[in-house]
Amino acid sequence: MADEKEKVSSALKEIKYPGFSRDIVSFGIVKDVEIHSDCVKVHLGFTTSNDDVIEQIKNAVSKKMSALTDKKIILEVRRMQEKTVKEEADVYADRLPIPNVKYVLAIGSGKGGVGKTTVAVNLAVSLAKRNASVGLLDADIYGPNVSIMLGINDYDPTVKEGTKLMPYNKYGINVMSIGFFISLDSPVIWRGPMVHRMLMQFLRNVEWGNLDFLVVDLPPGTGDAQLTLVQKVPISGAIIVTTPQDVSLVDARKGLKMFESVNVPVLGIVENMSYLQCPHCGRRIDVFRAGGGKRTAMELGVPLLAEIPIDPNMSVISDAGIPVVESDSGSLHSKLFFSLADQVMKKIGYIQ
Repeated sequence: MADEKEKVSSALKEIKYPGFSRDIVSFGIVKDVEIHSDCVKVHLGFTTSNDDVIEQIKNAVSKKMSALTDKKIILEVRRMQEKTVKEEADVYADRLPIPNVKYVLAIGSGKGGVGKTTVAVNLAVSLAKRNASVGLLDADIYGPNVSIMLGINDYDPTVKEGTKLMPYNKYGINVMSIGFFISLDSPVIWRGPMVHRMLMQFLRNVEWGNLDFLVVDLPPGTGDAQLTLVQKVPISGAIIVTTPQDVSLVDARKGLKMFESVNVPVLGIVENMSYLQCPHCGRRIDVFRAGGGKRTAMELGVPLLAEIPIDPNMSVISDAGIPVVESDSGSLHSKLFFSLADQVMKKIGYIQ
């Protein structure tokens, strides 16, 4: 019986919630599985009021169970809407839009050192070059790098009308970072509540202006900054940045599932440092491994948005504070970042 129950549970994990890459078990819809001599009883608990979604899941469960066993299939369905809606309202009661900001894009990664800030900066500038109004928030409180990659030195944010911090405008985007307030070699030694308060300052008390996009460069991992963002602001979409190595891909999965667990749509994965293009013959050289990002995207049911190759020149121009889309708009890297911007704009409905 125990083995049969495990088989049934494993089969149920293959059923995706309609419109999501997560399965119905991880969503908490499967409440219990009972194995009897003549039947299999699956207890389902729904928080949604969408009858079409409920019927789709019930049909998928019946079909999956019928293919697995010859026993009679019984589905016990419970509605749990009132309790869950209240609980979600409590958690996300303060999830209010940022005034005059249409779309918030979160750029995250499971681990550091994968080029997340490089992607965030070049995506933001690419969107601006597509005639969108763009802001870039450096939410990596402990390791802010946006100001370095944009070449913003010695900026002391002024305050407008006693309350609003004024962002710095460069390359057509409005920028705010904790790096404006501290020296480059000064560590930020703060506990979670301080991080929360600073991010709330940046989200609510910056004069962002009228923005089509606010790109948020998150710190690596799934900590305080991520929780503050997803609980306080409605996020239009998240992008996960990874590299081809297994250790990075494992952490990327964690980051992606974190966003999905709080119902933030994941637009896709960007694989950075994907390969090296030989400067002499143009041949593709897989320095780390090939296809890791693509396989991970397929496993998790999200698109692979871009494969960004290694280029030593990227480090040079980034350290000089010039995004590649600004320094060489015709390069392969620039074309990839412009393609990424186009995909993002289509996925969230900014353009058709």
